[in-house]
Amino acid sequence: MNHSNTRRIAVIGLGAMGGAMASTLHKAGWEVTGFDPFDAARAAAEAAGIATTANLGDVAGTPYAVLSLPAASMVETTVPQLLAAPGTMAIVDTTTSEPGTSKKMAELAEAQGAAFVDAPVSGGRDGAATGSLSAFVGATDAALTAAEPVLLALTGGKYSHIGGPGSGNVVKLLNNVLAAANLVSVGEALGVAKAYGIDPVKAAASISEASGGSKVSAAMYPNWVLTGTHDSGFSMGLMARDAALAVDVAAQIGETPSLLAAVANQWQEALAILGPRADFTEIARTVAPAVTPAGPRTPPPAA
Repeated sequence: MNHSNTRRIAVIGLGAMGGAMASTLHKAGWEVTGFDPFDAARAAAEAAGIATTANLGDVAGTPYAVLSLPAASMVETTVPQLLAAPGTMAIVDTTTSEPGTSKKMAELAEAQGAAFVDAPVSGGRDGAATGSLSAFVGATDAALTAAEPVLLALTGGKYSHIGGPGSGNVVKLLNNVLAAANLVSVGEALGVAKAYGIDPVKAAASISEASGGSKVSAAMYPNWVLTGTHDSGFSMGLMARDAALAVDVAAQIGETPSLLAAVANQWQEALAILGPRADFTEIARTVAPAVTPAGPRTPPPAA
């Protein structure tokens, strides 16, 4: 098979994550075409040397595709269009999607001789820009083999094959709801420390070296909350959605995780106050406003 042909890849969705992944693939020698309906997203990709199109049909049949989309519903409408022309070998869906959607898309792709893997990622913009993301992969063994060149380029091999189609989505949602819970609990704990006159920076650093430490206490609070920058690049709307989805996925199989459900509700309350475009680390402004220089955020005035 022609090597240059198999290094052709379409990146669908050129937002913060998709644009960074497109740039990483481009730098790694892939022939990348990016699709996004928004002019600004395409312009940013073009400035990085990436060819773009506003017509999804232009990339149908591209040997490889990476999806970075806002919701499972968009995955369901996009995949059939990519498979509408022959030539697709593997579709890697990095969207934080739903397991039922991934199972359907995997069946659709397999019926047309292609592979589909759910590979939601963690690592944020920095990980996407440096090819050091981690990925939770749901796929058959054959689909994983077909998609592996793309996964290696995006993660440097730092991916976990969780199980069959949809299983990557389940574990990513659980990861996010645990992070959501930790953002609340660390904020509340640091709020208590500050009330005792203890510097939250020192408290976070010492906790991070002990059994209560986590990436939230070691990095998220020091970098984005205690500085007041709140510029992680991941939105409040997306985290609130993911927390709710995690609880919904549990309910579908008869599980009732009460603590996680309480966390999901707390994020919905914060969403109502902060709005979907707020940075997700701004949850601290509702649970522990004293620890962030950004201070509290009050609900917007009633319309």
